[in-house]
Amino acid sequence: MRDPGNIDAICASDPDYIGFIFYPKSKRFVGNTPDAAIFSRVPDSVRKVGVFVNEKPETVMEICHKYKLEVAQLHGSETATDCMAIKKSGLKVFKAFSVGNDFNFDQLNPFQGNVDYFLFDTKGKLPGGTGEKFNWQILKNYRLDTPFFLSGGIKPNDCPDLLSLDFNRLFAVDINSGFETEPGFKEVVKVAEFIEKMRN
Repeated sequence: MRDPGNIDAICASDPDYIGFIFYPKSKRFVGNTPDAAIFSRVPDSVRKVGVFVNEKPETVMEICHKYKLEVAQLHGSETATDCMAIKKSGLKVFKAFSVGNDFNFDQLNPFQGNVDYFLFDTKGKLPGGTGEKFNWQILKNYRLDTPFFLSGGIKPNDCPDLLSLDFNRLFAVDINSGFETEPGFKEVVKVAEFIEKMRN
């Protein structure tokens, strides 16, 4: 997110996290020199997430500490060693993986203990979201202890299906394009209603 008014309106619904994308090829890129005010206006109750793709750990840490972001969400080919270095700096680390029907869960093993959460998104040609869902039932094969976020094509009318999921390590859901009027600008009412339904 990058629009001050939209950030204020979304934060009024008290989401657990709010994301800022630092990937220049993304339509939601915050820019090379974003105004620090867009980050400082986020209340303490909402944790700020920086989203990165194949940045050097040093760059991730520098940006997160500069803008007082608490979480680094990594969407590229970052290694477990990269994640460990970022985590040791005091940041929480979310490591995203793109899930297709042939997803190999063994590739997650080296990341155990080096990340705080996994994030499972839909496999596409480019890093980041596709706006489409993957087959959530694939996650029945998940056997690790690390909790995870579910992402990928989630829309306002998905609440019943999400609430019916019985995955022990499912921690949260990540919403994005299904709640936008344009890239980077969220529909406030839809987000607020979704949060209320998921929490109640």
